[in-house]
Amino acid sequence: MAAGKRGQGDLREDTVVCNGVVIPYRYCHSRRRTLGMTVRPDRSVSVRVPLRTPLHAIREFVAGRAAWITNVWAKFDVQSPALVQSYADGAVFLFQGAEYRLALERGAPASVHLRGGSLVVATPDTADAGRVARLVDAWYREQAAELFRERLAACHGRMFPEEAALPALAIRPMKSRWGSYSYRTRRVNLNLELIKLPLACLDYVIIHELCHITVRHHGPGFWRLVGRHAPDHAEVRRVLKAFVLPLR
Repeated sequence: MAAGKRGQGDLREDTVVCNGVVIPYRYCHSRRRTLGMTVRPDRSVSVRVPLRTPLHAIREFVAGRAAWITNVWAKFDVQSPALVQSYADGAVFLFQGAEYRLALERGAPASVHLRGGSLVVATPDTADAGRVARLVDAWYREQAAELFRERLAACHGRMFPEEAALPALAIRPMKSRWGSYSYRTRRVNLNLELIKLPLACLDYVIIHELCHITVRHHGPGFWRLVGRHAPDHAEVRRVLKAFVLPLR
């Protein structure tokens, strides 16, 4: 095992070797109660640990999950690479689980709307793919801002009818996760890509993050709570895992 060395920011780099498998990883200390790990499609491994956690304990944590890490790496190796979205006429776009064909029309002012099975983009120059991309992205963000707030309020109202105030909401593209909950800001963060998936996926991610208001870890108690509010969460999680996030 190599000695830890300073990485970027507050991250440190280290390596463990388990059963002949070399696992480089980065770690940082934070104000959390348990050790957590993230493995990304680029095979990078990051670990967040409670303050004052010694290096030997971090190494034991990583080594204890070596089999799981290599399994995740293997899955990433066989997955289809993320595709760059085309903005040519007829390209397929997803919205709330349904497919729509891009229909480019000359027109001013520029606009985006659904019409039957088409995502219609009106723009003065239909050959300007960059402008079309910006228009579609802005439309997705507008739709997400309205729908995500509505679903957050609905899910929160069912889960906490007489308790905590509605958390703040942030919507942004994320490379490797669907959502998160910040204890410091009491904010739910949601991946913009959820606007492309069925409503059940959005509701599950919201419920998952709201459950973290009362349970910080992902232990059995957490999943019992998730199951209480989203009984079909196992099937929804399979849908989420099968979705390939686009390159950005």
